Amino acid sequence: MIFVYLCTMEQEFASTLLENAVSEFAQLPGIGRKTALRLVLYLLKQNEDVATRFGESIIKLRKEIRYCRVCHNISETDVCPICSNLARDRSTVCVVENVKDVMSIENTAQHHGLYHVLGGLISPMDGIGPQDIEIESLVERVRSGEVKEVILALSATMEGDTTNFYIYRKLAPFPDVKITILARGVSVGNEIEYTDELTLGRSILNRTLFSDSFARE
Repeated sequence: MIFVYLCTMEQEFASTLLENAVSEFAQLPGIGRKTALRLVLYLLKQNEDVATRFGESIIKLRKEIRYCRVCHNISETDVCPICSNLARDRSTVCVVENVKDVMSIENTAQHHGLYHVLGGLISPMDGIGPQDIEIESLVERVRSGEVKEVILALSATMEGDTTNFYIYRKLAPFPDVKITILARGVSVGNEIEYTDELTLGRSILNRTLFSDSFARE
């Protein structure tokens, strides 16, 4: 039996093993120590094979997952299933911030082209510059000549708009490439992953030229 001692300021544990497990879980985003404790105690109640499968799946994920060398989406192979799917429209590339945004847009079933995952947004306040995200590899994809449209599907935030404009300037030497942006059905300040699928799908279908988005300002 595991005894858990609670004091007014913080939790103290009778078991160092329990303490270590809780500390590791508490490092996950959105997981506090109380939630971490609940998760650890839940695993302890399960059969040993349940905890073993859980641990092995995390270890295998960390060791074997990789990033697509074309679009930087997560993949189990050098080229992800989306990029290797010949049925996709290879002339259209949707630029997103992260892997979660790929999943969100795929759920709308409205985008049939490829993706390019930046891995972040330009944010000087956070010390993230253009060189820290996958912008140059996007330029190289456009330079190859196969891409005819780049859809900027970044969050409608200051960082997203800054990154949009930077990419627009970087792609200026390719006048034959159409650069579009999601229709502003995505509210200003919203992140893509939290936008409902219907609104996101309509925003993709009703996308506009990026140049028009600031020409009216």
